[in-house]
Amino acid sequence: MSIAFALNTRKTRILPILLALTLMTCQKKTESDNTMIPVADTQVDAVLTSPPHVPAPVGDRTAEKLVVKMEIREKEAEIADGSTFLFWTFGGTVPGPFIRTRLGDEVEFHLQNHPDNKLPHNIDLHAVTGPGGGAEASFVAPGHEKVFSFKVINPGLFVYHCAAAPVGMHIGSGMYGLILVEPRGGLPPVDREYYIMQGDFYTTGKTGDPGFHTFNMQKAMEEKPDYVLFNGRVNALTGDSALTANAGETIRLFVGNGGPNLVSSFHIIGEIMDRVYLEGGKVVNENVQTTLIPAGGAAIIEFKVEVPGTLVLVDHSITRSFNKGALANLVVKGDYNAKVFSGELMEGIYLPEGSVIQEQPGEKRAAPAPPATRTKEERIELGRNLYSRSCIACHQADGRGLANAFPPLAQSDFLNADETRAINIVLRGLSGQITVNGKTFNSNMPAQVLDDDQIANVLTFVYNNWGNKGSEITPEMVRAQREKK
Repeated sequence: MSIAFALNTRKTRILPILLALTLMTCQKKTESDNTMIPVADTQVDAVLTSPPHVPAPVGDRTAEKLVVKMEIREKEAEIADGSTFLFWTFGGTVPGPFIRTRLGDEVEFHLQNHPDNKLPHNIDLHAVTGPGGGAEASFVAPGHEKVFSFKVINPGLFVYHCAAAPVGMHIGSGMYGLILVEPRGGLPPVDREYYIMQGDFYTTGKTGDPGFHTFNMQKAMEEKPDYVLFNGRVNALTGDSALTANAGETIRLFVGNGGPNLVSSFHIIGEIMDRVYLEGGKVVNENVQTTLIPAGGAAIIEFKVEVPGTLVLVDHSITRSFNKGALANLVVKGDYNAKVFSGELMEGIYLPEGSVIQEQPGEKRAAPAPPATRTKEERIELGRNLYSRSCIACHQADGRGLANAFPPLAQSDFLNADETRAINIVLRGLSGQITVNGKTFNSNMPAQVLDDDQIANVLTFVYNNWGNKGSEITPEMVRAQREKK
């Protein structure tokens, strides 16, 4: 056998092997390189939903071309009861619409700036690989529309926001939202999904001041917000607007943080997060009590609700929740499961230091304020605002309280029986057992650091809501009780 023949024979045998290896390499690249995922010929309009709702899961569909149409609106809306703010929004809501995509989708994005708006805007989507996350291609003046396209090549939960200068002002006015890129085959199924986004707001007034307010850049630079909110409003997710579930169901929360400045310490009072997709990415942490969500970041949170009751969602930088608004409720209905949580088993007497109620050390009482001349209607409105900041966490938006913990104010026989007693409870606090509407409560309410006018306002609001007797409390009535020893 000649040497040439031997070499040719070896080439004949090697070529099929090389071809097979090449095909295997190409196949592996197709599976790992997201830019090579084929896109279907079909084109569909993306379903966008307003918070706290999310579009249906993508399931096992193939990648496709999605057309997203989003309108920018500058609008005045309530930030708290009696207080309005000039919001700049995507889609008219804070946060903006939830966008749900699948890995490999090609997105054709239409950004429309309503002709009634005053300013140009744009959009930076953190899911976009490209200059400015799309901001450079989408800068749009009022009355105009910009169109650009991108391919989603990384799975995860991503923030989008306006990136027009000054960026902090646009974000701080409410211009942010979430875009989800699901992996192939979609996320595991759950019973319910919700969309929540935290933001810090800096206004020309003080927390709870009535009237119309706009963005305050000085406060933003000092990072001293008047409000820290879920979904753009005090009590946006409480009362009739609370999230709901049934005991035994699995819940998935898509939680974002628009900022512009503060980090969120997201916590669910009464639940443990079974799984947290850290920063909206691939790494999953389990059995989490509180998770950090950076400004401009997000997290996917999954858990199962085991027992009925009201779960409270907060930023565990806790005064932000109970004093500045970052609070939401998840109301769980269903049969009680005593094996998971028993509720109260017994009540006894414990007096290690005597029976005298102790004042908290270092607490200063507010100095009496001169009485203000107000109508009853004005007191009700001012009291509504104060209630939403100071009382709602315990007594709830509809005054029903929390079972076995905080007594109801709605149709309260205890409250309606004695106005003087009610004034003294706000002034000096209350500890020990009381009976309200036939049910026993034994919790502690500390004295409130409020002036005479504020106490008069909040009690007038309570007495004129939820079926109560309609009394008007005046600063003179409060001052008379304050001066008593």
